[in-house]
Amino acid sequence: MNQKLTVTKRHGRKETIDLEKIHRVITWAAEGLDNVSVSQVELKSQIQFYDGITTSDIHETMIKAAADLISEETPDYQYLAARLSVFHLRKKAYGQYEPPTLFDHVSKMVDAGKYDKHLLEDYTREELEVMDSFIDHRRDLNFSYAAVKQLEGKYFVQNRVSKEIYESAQFLYILVSACLFSKYPRETRLDYIRRFYDAVSLFKISLPTPIMAGVRTPTRQFSSCVLIECGDSLDSINATASSIVRYVSQRAGIGINAGRIRALGSEIRNGEAFHTGCIPFYKYFQTAVKCCSQGGVRGGAATVFYPLWHGEVQNLLVLKNNRGVEENRVRHMDYGVQLNKLMYSRLISGGNITLFSPSDVPGLYDAFFEDQDEFERLYTQYENDPSIKQEQVKAVELFSILMQERASTGRIYIQNVDHCNTHSPFDSKVAPVRQSNLCLEIALPTKPLANVEDENGEIALCTLSAFNLGAIDSLDDLAELSDLVIRALDALLDYQDYPLPAARISTMNRRTLGVGVINYAYYLAKNGAKYSDGSGNALTHRTFEAIQYHLLKASVDLAKEQGACPSFHETTYSKGILPIDTYKSSLDQVCDEPLHYDWETLRQEIKQHGLRNSTLTALMPSETSSQISNATNGIEPPRGYVSVKASKDGILKQVVPEFTKYKDNYELLWDIPSNDGYLNLVGIMQKFVDQSISANTNYDPNNYDSGKVPMKLLLRDLLNAYKMGVKTLYYHNTRDGAKDDQKDVVVEQDDDCAGGGCKI
Repeated sequence: MNQKLTVTKRHGRKETIDLEKIHRVITWAAEGLDNVSVSQVELKSQIQFYDGITTSDIHETMIKAAADLISEETPDYQYLAARLSVFHLRKKAYGQYEPPTLFDHVSKMVDAGKYDKHLLEDYTREELEVMDSFIDHRRDLNFSYAAVKQLEGKYFVQNRVSKEIYESAQFLYILVSACLFSKYPRETRLDYIRRFYDAVSLFKISLPTPIMAGVRTPTRQFSSCVLIECGDSLDSINATASSIVRYVSQRAGIGINAGRIRALGSEIRNGEAFHTGCIPFYKYFQTAVKCCSQGGVRGGAATVFYPLWHGEVQNLLVLKNNRGVEENRVRHMDYGVQLNKLMYSRLISGGNITLFSPSDVPGLYDAFFEDQDEFERLYTQYENDPSIKQEQVKAVELFSILMQERASTGRIYIQNVDHCNTHSPFDSKVAPVRQSNLCLEIALPTKPLANVEDENGEIALCTLSAFNLGAIDSLDDLAELSDLVIRALDALLDYQDYPLPAARISTMNRRTLGVGVINYAYYLAKNGAKYSDGSGNALTHRTFEAIQYHLLKASVDLAKEQGACPSFHETTYSKGILPIDTYKSSLDQVCDEPLHYDWETLRQEIKQHGLRNSTLTALMPSETSSQISNATNGIEPPRGYVSVKASKDGILKQVVPEFTKYKDNYELLWDIPSNDGYLNLVGIMQKFVDQSISANTNYDPNNYDSGKVPMKLLLRDLLNAYKMGVKTLYYHNTRDGAKDDQKDVVVEQDDDCAGGGCKI
C-alpha cells in the first residue's frame, strides 16, 4: 500500500492515510471473537482505498470487507462487521465514539423536534441522570451485522432525506422504556424502566417495528396491526378507504374484511340498478393502501378477507395471479379466504358449495362467525330456496382453485372462522371475530364504520411484542418478563394517539395485546428437538402453556391494580373459560403432555378480578425485528445456516445462533420431509395462544416424480391443519428448484409482515 495515499477529512482537510489507526480500530473490533483475521480485513479494505478517499468511505470499506467474510466457517465476522458499523454510526451521530450523557442527548433532540417533548416535561434532570446510569453502551457490541444495518435502516431516529443518524441503540432502548412507563408513580417507574431496559437491550423481549421506530418521537401510533371491517354501503366503503389511509401513513399493517360487499349483478335499491361487484371496490382499497410509504420505514400492505361461499368467489380467488388483464386483477394486496367446518365437510363428502351474494341471504353472513349450527341451518335453507340467486360448484373444484392460487402466488391465506370463534377469548354472540390481519395472527372483533367519525363502528388494533425463547434460561423467567411486557404494552395503549374514534374506543374497551415468540428454531435446536419427528411436541406444550399462564397472571395482577378492561364481560374469560377448555381435542392424539400450572386457581382469580387485557398472545412472523436479536424469525425453521437478507439497504448475511455448537441439531426448512410435524406443533401452540399464529406451509416440487406438488397433498395438509385446530395459514412457500450452492445460503425478503419466505 502506497503510504502517500491521502484521506479527505470531514472538513475537507487532506492527510496521509494512517494505516496504524485503521489497524487499531479493526483490532478493537476483533477482540474476543473466534476465527477472525484482522490482517485479512485490512488487506480486503486497503486494496479498495484510493487517493483522496473520505474518512466515511474508509469506514464503510472496512465494514463491507468484514461483512463479505461472514460464513458458516467464520460466523464471528458478523460481530466484527457489526462493531465497525457501531463505531461508524456513533461517529456520524455524535462526532465521536463515546455517546453524550442522556440528558444532553434528549435536550438536543427535543430542541430539534426529533424526540417527543414530554420526555423533558415528565422527567426531571435528576431522573434522566439516574436512567443514564442504567445504560450499558457496551451492549451495542452484542449486535450482529444484520441487526446494526436494520437499526440504521429502519429503527434509528434520522433524517431519511439527508441520511443523518441521530442516536445509537442503547438510547433507543432506554427512551422506549422511559416513554412507556412515564405515567407510572414516581416511586416505582425508574425501577420498571431499568428492568424493561435490561429485558429489551439483552434481547429477552423483542419489540416490533412501530415501537422501535416510533416510541420517543412526536408521532404516537405504535400498533402493528389494524383491522377494518367494511359494510355493504358506499358510506361504509368510503369510510374504510379513509381509515386505511390514516393508518397506513402511520406504519400499521392493514386487514380489511370486505366479505359483506354484495356480488356482481346483485340488486341495488330494489332493482333500480345492479351492483358492479367487489373488484372495483378492492381496487379502491388497493389505491388507499399504496398511497403512503409509511415514512420510509416500510411500505403499505393489506390483506382482504372474504368467505369461500361468496357469490363472486371464482373471480376473487384469481385476483392476484399473473394471468388476466388489469381490469380483472387486483394484484397488490393479499387475500384471506374464510372457511368453516361445513365447507370442509362438503369437500370430504364430494358435495357442492353453493355461492350466494351476502345481500340475498339475510342472517347468513353474521351466523358464519357467530353460530356454526345456525349458519348450517340457514345455508341449507337458502340452498333449497329456488327464489334466491345462487350457483353451485363442486367443492373439490373450488378448493382446488383455492389451493392452486395459494400455491402459485404464495399469498392466498386461510382463515378458519369457526376455530377463530369457538377457541377464542371473545363471546361470539356479542363480539364475533370476522377477520384477521395481513400476517394472520390477529383475531379480534370488528364492526363496519358508517363514516370515519363513527363511534359505533369498531376498528381493532393489536399491539405486539415477543419473547426471545433463545434468551431465557428457564420457563420460570417468563413470570418476570410477562409482568414487564404486559405493563409496557398496556401503558402504550394510553400513551399513543388514535386517528379515529372507532379505534380509540375499541382499544380502550378491549385493551388487546399480542405477545409472540422469536428464535423458536434455535430453542428447539438448543433442546435437541426437531420439527419433523414429534420430539419437540412435549417441549412446545410446556413452553406455550407457561407463556399463556404467566401472561394471564400478569394481566390479572394488573387488573387488580388498575381495573379490568371495560369490555371484559364480552370475553369468554369472564365466564371462567380458558384456552385449555376450548382447543380441538383431536390434538391430544399427537401430544398427551399434562398441564403443569395451577389453572384452577388462576381461573378463579380471573373471574373475581377480571383481566386488564382481552387478549394476550399472537404469534407473528417477526422477520425484521427478530434480526435485531440475532434470532431465527418467529416459529419458522431456517432455510439455511446462513441466510442472506435482501433489504432496501443491501444484502445482509446472518448466521443462525450458536451454529458451531448446534449445527447437527438445526433442522433446515427444505430438509423437513412434510408439513405434518410442523402443523402438529402449530396446533399445540394454538391450544394456548388466544389469538392466532402466522403459520406457513412449505413444499419442494423436487420431492415428487412429476416435479409438481400433488393437489391431493395440498388438500390433505389443509384438512390436517383444520383437524389440529389451527386458526389461520399464512404463506405457501414453494422451493424454486435452485440449488443452494453457497453452503445453504438463501435469500429472503425483509419485512415484518411481508417476509419470512417470499422469493425474490
